[in-house]
Amino acid sequence: MKQTKRYGFRWRTVRLLVARATAPSGESGPVKMVDAPPPVSARSRHRHEVNRGNDERKGTHGARAQRGRRSLIILVVAALLMLCIAASLAVGSSTLPVGAVWNYLLHPDGTYDSYVVHTLRMQRTAIGILVGASLAVAGAIMQAVTHNPLAEPGLLGVNSGASLAVTIGAVAAGLTSIPMQFVLACAGAFLAAVMVYGLAAIAGPAASPVRLLLVGTAFSAAASAIVQALMLRHPEAFDAFRYWDVGSLSRRNVPIAAVSLIVLVGIIGAALSARGLTNISLGDDVARTLGTRVTTLRVVSIAMLTILCGISTAVAGPIGFVGLMVPLFASWLMGEHRGWIISLCLLLGPVLVLAADVVGRVIARPAEMQVGLLTAFVGSPVLLLMVMRLRERAA
Repeated sequence: MKQTKRYGFRWRTVRLLVARATAPSGESGPVKMVDAPPPVSARSRHRHEVNRGNDERKGTHGARAQRGRRSLIILVVAALLMLCIAASLAVGSSTLPVGAVWNYLLHPDGTYDSYVVHTLRMQRTAIGILVGASLAVAGAIMQAVTHNPLAEPGLLGVNSGASLAVTIGAVAAGLTSIPMQFVLACAGAFLAAVMVYGLAAIAGPAASPVRLLLVGTAFSAAASAIVQALMLRHPEAFDAFRYWDVGSLSRRNVPIAAVSLIVLVGIIGAALSARGLTNISLGDDVARTLGTRVTTLRVVSIAMLTILCGISTAVAGPIGFVGLMVPLFASWLMGEHRGWIISLCLLLGPVLVLAADVVGRVIARPAEMQVGLLTAFVGSPVLLLMVMRLRERAA
């Protein structure tokens, strides 16, 4: 009993001292006592620990569920890619039975139909896979580095710069081989990216989506006008590049193994930079806080972007809107993690390009419609929708 009274007296004294110490200066009147904090029992402490453990388990379970959902999406898109590959091999401007196509794939002979299936369609399908993956991954890189959801190699003039360099090289020096066109396309893509970004930086922040889009569109229009003028002045160049200039997979003298190796280098570089791209997409300051070397990452990203855009333009010409639509859809499905976005772009890009190519073969029989025209037809409404959404957010 004495201990209880002594403890109560001491606690009232402590409360009085704390109240006097924290009271505002010049305040008169009695000092209010500070209520003592309720004692924490062992049962309450145990309940708190149990709740915290349940929250941690829920977070772990949520992360596992999200990872499972993303893996399921990858599997579904991979199955869709297999269907597009089968359609690309089976469907063409000339009608062949599916059984005959399968027989020519397994047992090629010297007939013309066997040549069409085993050589032309297989190479065209391989080009569609490589070009679709290159453009989609390049778009994912560009959107992360520029903090711009409208960034795309075609819209920002990168593909047009590569196309202009290839055309000038063919007209002025007769450089029409794939290796030389790849070098020219890489140089043109790099110079176009630097020029567009520099011109956009003159009037304000270079990462402004609308400003980059306007400068890139203006540069693309100027480059396309120069390309058309050169082709009209040189009929031999026009005959060689009239299908390539709008984006086509029908080029025949393409070294698939060498192109695959170059694309693989660009994709591996993008995959290794995925964590840094995720950080930099949140902002440069946040990326530096998380330990990302922003300048180094930008240099590496521009190098990978140049390689991927250069090789795709040299092989198939300037195909637009693939790098816009695919990364946007991938980010909507996968979230902001660039590793998952790049993984989905590797599959979804070829799906889009092959599907557009198959549709182009069917709707214009016995002729063909180039894949670049169809991607532009589908991608233009997507671009308008994104611009309207950005305006709504700004308002």
